[in-house]
Amino acid sequence: MNAVEIEEAISALAEQPFNGVEFPFAFLQAFGNKETTIKKLRAGASNSSDLGGVLQRNHIHIAVCATGEVAKTLAALKASPATAKAKARFILATDGADFEAEDFDTGETAACAYADFPDHFGFFLPLAGITTIKQVRESSFDIRATSRMNRLYVELLKDNPNWGTADRRHDMNHFMARLIFCFFAERTDIFNGIGLFTDTIARMSAKDSSDTHKVIGELFRCMNTKRGERPSAGIPRWADAFPYVNGELFSGSVETPRFSKIARAYLLHIGGLDWTKINPDIFGSMIQAVAEDEERGALGMHYTSVPNILKVLNPLFLDGLRARLEEADDNPRKLLNLRNRMAKIRVFDPACGSGNFLVIAYKEMRAIEAEINKRRGEGDRRTDIPLTNFRGIELRDFPAEVARLALIIAEFQCDVLYRGQKEALQDFLPLDAQNWITCGNALRLDWLSICPPTGTGVKLQAEDLFHTPLDQAQIDFENEGGETYICGNPPYKGSQAQTAEQKDDLKFVFGQHQKRWPSLDYIAGWFFKAATYLTTTSGEAGFVTTNSISQGEQVPLLWPLILKMGYAISFCHTSFSWSNLASRNAGVTVAVIGFGREPRRKRIYEIGEHGAVIVREVGNINPYLVASDNIVVQAVSGRPAEKWLMLKGNQPTDGGYLCLTPSERDDLLAEAPEAERFVMRYVGSQELIRGEQRYCIWVEDNQRQVAAGLPSLARRFEKVAESRAASVAPSTRPYADLPHRFRQIQSVGLKTTIAVPSVSSERRPYLPVGLLGERTIVSNLAFALYDAPLWNLALIASRLHLVWIGTVCGKLKTDYRYSNTLGWNTFPVPALTDKNKADLTRCAEDILLGREAHFPATIADLYDPENMPADLRAAHERNDEVLERIYIGRRFRNDTERLEKLLDLYTKMIASSGTAKSTAAKKKKAGASA
Repeated sequence: MNAVEIEEAISALAEQPFNGVEFPFAFLQAFGNKETTIKKLRAGASNSSDLGGVLQRNHIHIAVCATGEVAKTLAALKASPATAKAKARFILATDGADFEAEDFDTGETAACAYADFPDHFGFFLPLAGITTIKQVRESSFDIRATSRMNRLYVELLKDNPNWGTADRRHDMNHFMARLIFCFFAERTDIFNGIGLFTDTIARMSAKDSSDTHKVIGELFRCMNTKRGERPSAGIPRWADAFPYVNGELFSGSVETPRFSKIARAYLLHIGGLDWTKINPDIFGSMIQAVAEDEERGALGMHYTSVPNILKVLNPLFLDGLRARLEEADDNPRKLLNLRNRMAKIRVFDPACGSGNFLVIAYKEMRAIEAEINKRRGEGDRRTDIPLTNFRGIELRDFPAEVARLALIIAEFQCDVLYRGQKEALQDFLPLDAQNWITCGNALRLDWLSICPPTGTGVKLQAEDLFHTPLDQAQIDFENEGGETYICGNPPYKGSQAQTAEQKDDLKFVFGQHQKRWPSLDYIAGWFFKAATYLTTTSGEAGFVTTNSISQGEQVPLLWPLILKMGYAISFCHTSFSWSNLASRNAGVTVAVIGFGREPRRKRIYEIGEHGAVIVREVGNINPYLVASDNIVVQAVSGRPAEKWLMLKGNQPTDGGYLCLTPSERDDLLAEAPEAERFVMRYVGSQELIRGEQRYCIWVEDNQRQVAAGLPSLARRFEKVAESRAASVAPSTRPYADLPHRFRQIQSVGLKTTIAVPSVSSERRPYLPVGLLGERTIVSNLAFALYDAPLWNLALIASRLHLVWIGTVCGKLKTDYRYSNTLGWNTFPVPALTDKNKADLTRCAEDILLGREAHFPATIADLYDPENMPADLRAAHERNDEVLERIYIGRRFRNDTERLEKLLDLYTKMIASSGTAKSTAAKKKKAGASA
């Protein structure tokens, strides 16, 4: 369950009549406990309470008590030996009127009326395995409001199914945006008092909800009518108390979906929430999910924490502004110069979603400006930072609407905070109809027209605040000529996951610049467009991105284009988890990368021990996010220096008729025992890692006639021929004439084969590598070194090699993706002496013996990081010690140091290779001249 679902369940429980017997079980169920767990607690099998309550080991001890006995019961729970023995984190006591609880881990307590305990749902989220508690509490109102808005939205669509169609979805979303504004406005005195909107609906609409839609429609019409025009417009007297909002927020149709009794009740309940607590930077991304069918199932999981957003915005430009503020101290001239500079800064998010980055940037800049005004003795001064300097592009219309609304709310909240409620209200209405968030495809639109560096665009009065034609001309900036900072969290989408339309987008962006554009991640389009944009103005760009953009083939495809344009990486956060509000979530592994033309400082942010952030100022950051020269590792064919030749395994492309399961092998040999000479063990990634057994039919060309003479094999060859002849791949069809053999044959080891899976889990501390015996065929899902000296296995099994592969080969989702040409052939190894090779051979033998000692455990079993046997781990440690001493005479301190050394060696290796080629070419030329 995620936080929103838990809040809904808790709220539903609080709304039901109190049942003391059922409450503990219903409470635990609301936090995601399965029915089987509840049954065990009911039966007493897992309930060890000594106070007649419900005690869930390691979690909570709950007791329901007589009226007025809550405090006394909580004290008893705290003193209970059973509570201590079960290591319960929480205790909870209630009598149905009062509610008290305590968290032993933090020492915090919660006390409230029973009906209000859902307000404290964040307090108990550890029960559901959700650990982002601080962020949840900071956004607890947003979670509750989102939950209510979702229930209302679903109920309205149930009664108005046509409003959920493609033709009317925009109307429905626009209606929800209007409601959000009204709920906020009636709680912040914008509507001349508290609760005016909700109270008017409750008073003027029938309790059977038959005319609720008409009342709301009239209120919307009133807010779009100037006071002097209301008598002629026939605005009813009961609506006249509402102000003229303008901004075209309520322009156009005021048609409203019909309300059922339930929907009306939901609306009134939502209006009763304290909307002054809304966090527009968080609420937007949550409410966005309400309006999108494909996202509603993950409601509450699209939470982007402020700390994560600041990982982009702080190093991009906010830290620089704060540093200038500190330098200015109380100097009025320097403070004025900084304020004037800030008034010209543009923040541009070309994948803005519901505006999170823009809202945070706006609020942080207002905080800096407020401090400037305070130091200059101008505390009540109106802001010089125009809201329209915060530009965005969003593909979908509803998030774009929410982004504009979130910025409007953020502006009002900042005015209240820094100037006071009276001044904020005075300047808030009427709203401005200018439109500064564009709805459209960011990879197709001209960013310079949307966020022009000089503000010379053609001014357009939008049809309304929440509608923008895709071909719109843009409004002027109030202040022109300043810096532009591009930021955001664009869509990732690896090359295999892109739609046809997204492929066309990449072709549109890269078609003339990169022939291999189909292999690029979708987010690469934002990096390249940002680089192109910044050639025309001062500023920098910083994006949240999957770490794949700085790994594997993405690096040589994208980064040379950006570096060639004169950019340098100015800062980066190396890989970290971008978490959400789902229980026990793993999040997605991302990086943050910023770049500009001539960054003054270059900083690498890394997660150290215990989650602390370590900042290093370095001379250069390369595309692999390492403090090293701008190296781009290119694939190398042929035998690598200092290492054995590695080949990809053999690919059958056989329709499944040359490959055998153990039972198919047994059936084949039972029918034709003489076929055993043609059956070999077949090993790919799963066979090597998980010990699965597979076999294949392997017939050399000179054995074809003999094999085809066996009916059981001949039938399979016929099927192979049919499958290949029908293939859609033209290169496969000719092999229908060679049905006895694999489609692609690399080689077969005469004695031994060292095999490496093509994909393996990132959880393992080392890459899986195995030593195979005779009569074993390696599949195309693995790589092989045939009859290679055993010290090669020691190289592959090292931490050094894993770090190299994880960087230069990249990952498939989160798993390591191996490559012989990009990973093995480029892996820099110092010149090895005979003693070095002998030492590494012994290390490889020890690793293999360590595995053998735990037979029949598989590599998957042995290399589980939580269960790796101590003797096997020690063998790997010895291997790492021996190898790393060959490199630098000691153990490396960490993976960063490992990678920096490897890239340094790679640079020298490439330089040496280039010199050797140049010398050979000169000799060849000289020989030709002679």
